[in-house]
Amino acid sequence: MDQQIEAVQRMQDYIEVHLNQEITLAGLAQASLFSPWYSYRIFKQHTGLTPAEYIRRRRLSASALQLRDTDSKIIDVAFDTGFGSVDGYQRAFFREFGCNPGEYASRPVPLSLFTPYGVKYRALKKEAHQVEPVQNVFIQLIEKPSRKVIIKRGVQAADYFSYCEEVGCDVWGILSSIQSLNGEPVCLWLPQAYRPANTSEYVQGAEVPMTYQGAIPEGFDLIELPASKYFMFQGEPFEEENYCDAIVQVQQAVEKYDPSLTGYEWDASSPVIQLEPIGTRGYIELHPVRKASAP
Repeated sequence: MDQQIEAVQRMQDYIEVHLNQEITLAGLAQASLFSPWYSYRIFKQHTGLTPAEYIRRRRLSASALQLRDTDSKIIDVAFDTGFGSVDGYQRAFFREFGCNPGEYASRPVPLSLFTPYGVKYRALKKEAHQVEPVQNVFIQLIEKPSRKVIIKRGVQAADYFSYCEEVGCDVWGILSSIQSLNGEPVCLWLPQAYRPANTSEYVQGAEVPMTYQGAIPEGFDLIELPASKYFMFQGEPFEEENYCDAIVQVQQAVEKYDPSLTGYEWDASSPVIQLEPIGTRGYIELHPVRKASAP
């Protein structure tokens, strides 16, 4: 991989580990293995932000989640996320999100959180290639309740890569700000019944309770899904740069699996669900099933 990209990725990783601590250009340069001046230049070149801008946006997004999920005081959140003063934090929060921290804490609304995509993953492209099957794919039957899903539709997208080209990658940040049922956004392949004309099969969304009465971001839709059973396919942990292979390996395992062995059949009336590929837990897909019809 390109030396510049590897160096910027090391700086991004350093920022994540030290987000709530003092981060200096000297520290970033030490992580990048280049000079401070060169580190600054390539960081801005590959992320579009200066290190200071990147760190500020990451801290503000982290602070928003703390305000949403805890009863912490504004002053504690400001200092916990690396800001030197409450006034400075409040001004920065308003510039970033258009509301002050107190208002947001009392009534959380969807925000466009900053998503720190690693530059080395942007450099990787999904290409058709053969991969060896994983040693283990764990399969578990789970049940999902009736729920609503806040989704952002594409036009023709059938997978993550085409979806990002159509919609952009900022959707995930907005969905991450929504307090969802399982604590994270999801990607879905929608059956035709949930797709108006000229909308994509693949969407990103946030599952919320049927009682949800919160705001719906502009340009998003709200759908309802019935209670359903799923087989959860979970691959082994993987190195983050190998996420494409991890996805293909699990999907190959799904194609070979026969649900009738356990008395079930695939249920095409419910969406297939994809979770964010995270190396430490393995890649996960959920495929809907129902009790097999009597022969």
